Amino acid sequence: MSEAPDLSAAAGLPAATPLTRAALEIDEHASSLGWDMPARLFALVDNAQMLKANPRLAKQLGLTDNPTGLTPVEQEELPAGMELDKFLGTIAWPDGVVGCALVVERLMLPPGAESSRPKNATEKEIAAWIAEHPQRQEVRITAAVLRDGAKECALRLREKDVAREVLTGPDLVPNLTGALLATFS
Repeated sequence: MSEAPDLSAAAGLPAATPLTRAALEIDEHASSLGWDMPARLFALVDNAQMLKANPRLAKQLGLTDNPTGLTPVEQEELPAGMELDKFLGTIAWPDGVVGCALVVERLMLPPGAESSRPKNATEKEIAAWIAEHPQRQEVRITAAVLRDGAKECALRLREKDVAREVLTGPDLVPNLTGALLATFS
């Protein structure tokens, strides 16, 4: 595992749960890196468990200030050219990891656009149709899950690239959160 990213700029964000706070912190970290970035994977570590297991490291990471939270630890870069679902199928998390999060950028269409989708099109043709659609939106999705099944997503539109415009909710991208939960099976 690589070092935990400095997410202190987002530490003051109000959020209902530690998982929501972690998703927003990761979103803010990704935002600081800009757009057009590859997917990023994070392990989520429980601060209280870290304090108990490794007090010195916990102190270095500043976890003593937030013992009830989660610390995202960015993982190595995802393999180039590998499909995301296939990559996720190769992950096995150690017991100390209580959850994980993934940041991906995608094109999204508004509700109703599906009705004009080309019939019997290949995946490549559908991707081209989405890329050329006049109502497409570029989005950054941060999906986070815990071993116990809790899930949270943060969705940031490129055209509204400010923290106060980030949408959150557990069911914004159910297929992605489901794939992340499967990494704990």
